[in-house]
Amino acid sequence: MSAGRAAAFRRLCRASDLLRAPRDRPVSVREAAAAAGMSPFHFIRRFRALFGETPRQFLIRARIDRAKVLLASSDRSVTDVCLEVGFTSLGSFSDLFARRVGVAPSVYRRRVRARAGGAAPGCLTLMAPAFATFEKRGRAVAGRLPRS
Repeated sequence: MSAGRAAAFRRLCRASDLLRAPRDRPVSVREAAAAAGMSPFHFIRRFRALFGETPRQFLIRARIDRAKVLLASSDRSVTDVCLEVGFTSLGSFSDLFARRVGVAPSVYRRRVRARAGGAAPGCLTLMAPAFATFEKRGRAVAGRLPRS
């Protein structure tokens, strides 16, 4: 991999970390692009080529993943979780969560907690979906990296 491509790869990875990190105010695509040293349109193209989804799709997936962890591991209300992960509307959060996960947030919480009562320690039961997603994404990204 050339030095320029390696630097662009590192900048895109830093931008994905910036998008994923929980914060008081969501990071815009324009801000993430600036952090990566690219124009917003070029950033979106490069980000999608590397990660297989647009920065916006990536951000939504990261928020939903964080919501799943909070729903499973805390007693916060669904509204509090919605606001904590960066959504401003409970209705849009619940609808998006149900479309992406397959069940409403409250149903997800009940099911995960019922499963956690099994033989495996709760922390491992809760993390299994995250590890599967991480592993799948890692293989997909690795398959698109140029060979040296």
